[in-house]
Amino acid sequence: MATTPIHLQRPEGKGLATGTLGLWGSTVIGLASTAPVYSLVATLGWVVLAVGAQAPIAFIIAFIPMLLIAFAYRELNNAVPDCGTTFTWGTKAFGPWVGWMGGWGVAVAGMVVLANLAQIASVYFWSLFGMDLENNDLRVVALAVAFIAAMTWVSWRGVEIGERIQNVLLAIQYLALGIFVVAALWQFAAGTAPNPTPFDWEWLNPFAFTEWSGFIEAILLALFIYWGWDTCLALNEETKDPKRIPGRAALLTTVILLVTYVSVTIAAMMYAGLGDDSTGLGNEANADDFFLAIKDGLLGPFGWALVVAVILSAISSTQTTILPTARGTLAMGVYRALPERFKKVHPEYRTPSFSTLVMGVVAIAYYVGMTLISDNILQDSILSLGLAIAFYYAITGFACVWYFRDELFRSAHAFFFKGLFPLLGALMLTYAFIQSAIDMWDVDYGYTVLFGIGGTFVVGVGSLAVGIVLMFIWYLFPRSKRFFRGESLNRDTEVMVPDEPGEFIRSIDGGI
Repeated sequence: MATTPIHLQRPEGKGLATGTLGLWGSTVIGLASTAPVYSLVATLGWVVLAVGAQAPIAFIIAFIPMLLIAFAYRELNNAVPDCGTTFTWGTKAFGPWVGWMGGWGVAVAGMVVLANLAQIASVYFWSLFGMDLENNDLRVVALAVAFIAAMTWVSWRGVEIGERIQNVLLAIQYLALGIFVVAALWQFAAGTAPNPTPFDWEWLNPFAFTEWSGFIEAILLALFIYWGWDTCLALNEETKDPKRIPGRAALLTTVILLVTYVSVTIAAMMYAGLGDDSTGLGNEANADDFFLAIKDGLLGPFGWALVVAVILSAISSTQTTILPTARGTLAMGVYRALPERFKKVHPEYRTPSFSTLVMGVVAIAYYVGMTLISDNILQDSILSLGLAIAFYYAITGFACVWYFRDELFRSAHAFFFKGLFPLLGALMLTYAFIQSAIDMWDVDYGYTVLFGIGGTFVVGVGSLAVGIVLMFIWYLFPRSKRFFRGESLNRDTEVMVPDEPGEFIRSIDGGI
């Protein structure tokens, strides 16, 4: 295939604001994307119900596939620092069909979680004023829509302003978590905790699980709370060193999350114990929101601080969740996998303007539509989120192995970090996908039953199947032909990210 240099009418590749983020900024955005406070609130109680005292080791085991996939992201980013991430890498490794579906997986996960985060932020906001409103209350819906709209504007306005906001929001989140840990351990030591439970090394014993089903359930739950760190990689083109900073930020993010989740879990267990009454972690009535159940006993008149932390955590993640999807669809637009308008970049703010606005509008439409139809279906879509996450993470892991297949045995580094580790991570997540789908088939799994099977399965698998339909519809349009023929993006297509700002960009086969 002949290589023809062309000019893209903007010397900075896709037009994004290059050189904006450093290692710290990338890490902050990666951490904010996971919503650490909200993730713990939504997951900790259910993990304890599934495995009891083995909750800390469950979080550690769930960290392993995340770390292994983070290695895949790092190695692929070193070679191909493209904001399309899974879409671009999947296409280069396996061709346009797999790559397109990888990009769809990222979009689905972002759309669903945006609806959930905005709703949580709104419900908690009203609770500050003593108003315990239903999820489908008009006031909850209106405020949630306002949150999505506001965070869409921040994302559209520029990465730099978003980073400054995230620095503040993340600092408040970690301050709240720090206060939680200190207060819990202080009351344990003073004997004033509701159920003081001494630390036991058995909590960290990976062989102490009593039921396989409970173990799998806990691991799948724990996988959800790590998701989001890959936002670091979606912003690779906007970092000061696109090939190195994003990968390092992703690894740093996952390690910080591991320490955060395990330390908070241990402190909570020492403070509240594992009993099934009152504030115990084994009380199913507290599983949806453990922090809300203990905030007054733990912090007294300052219990509202934990509520504020949850609100800020959800709002923070709402903004950062928009970023990877907008950049993924930008890349898809550039490489002809989506209509041309998706590649539009704001001339002043240098953000993917059309993609960002579309993401916000679609998220609002999805949230409002699902809420009006049935809040139960919306909740089932949230429960099914793990399918989309495992789907595109696994594609990334397999893509890493196949993309670097010719160099896996050239060095120990290549064998482990480009081959074995990504492969193991991808296999683990493939198993998680299959096991999750099997569990979701059960009519008792979620909140609804559709077509005689679990509504969670229908929504989760159905959302991925919608991507297949949309992909074939796009295949019928003339602009798509060069993408699906493997011409606009293939293994040999040069990266559209200059090593230095202003570098001349080239592409393959006469341009994009």
